[in-house]
Amino acid sequence: MIFDPEFTTSYGVAFMMGLFSSLHCVGMCGSIIGTLTLSLSPEIRNNKKLLLPFVFSYNFGRITSYALAGALIGSIEALISMPLGEFHGHRLLQIVSAIVMAGAGAYIAGWFPRFAYIEKAGGTIWKLMEPYGRKLIPVKNHTQAYLFGMIWGWLPCGLVYSALALAATSGDVTQSAFTMLAFGLGTLPAVMGIGVMTQVLTRLSRMQRFKQIIGLFMVALALLAAFPWLNPMVMTDHSTHLK
Repeated sequence: MIFDPEFTTSYGVAFMMGLFSSLHCVGMCGSIIGTLTLSLSPEIRNNKKLLLPFVFSYNFGRITSYALAGALIGSIEALISMPLGEFHGHRLLQIVSAIVMAGAGAYIAGWFPRFAYIEKAGGTIWKLMEPYGRKLIPVKNHTQAYLFGMIWGWLPCGLVYSALALAATSGDVTQSAFTMLAFGLGTLPAVMGIGVMTQVLTRLSRMQRFKQIIGLFMVALALLAAFPWLNPMVMTDHSTHLK
């Protein structure tokens, strides 16, 4: 029996993960983009037509970094497969991905606050990159906004790491990069910081019951990642049984 590899690393699942983790982004990234917006001139801040391209540039840079991180993480399966073999290497990554995803779901639901400690894993990289971000403030043009966004994309975030764990199971550098791209696009409604959707997400982020539902959904995805034979999208290759 062969399991559809597109399920756990599908762009749709990654996008939903990003959308649901937006509840976390409202609190974590909302203040960052607010600070960046305040660094712009009053003429730009007070004109949404001028402000929106800057906000988009921030986020385009951030999502670019997610995709780059996805490409880097996509090479991990090949390295693990060398000593363990392709099947066992992929299976190990599936289990690790499931554990991280389940932890992220429990974190969103408010049941596992210690998951936040996983963010310390990226602290070293952030310490190296953060000074370059400070040099770009105040932001004066779209290029600066994009470059700052790229640095912002490496901000330590446990939920980004859970998406990277998911992307690592793709076994392909390109698919892993596009998985992180889909995740980044899912976070846009919250971190764009403009429009009705952000206000809706802010209200939802204060509803414990809604956060628990989202957390349970992510835990369910984690279970399907760990036990793919439970996935209704399972594909069976009949030819393997004839050999």
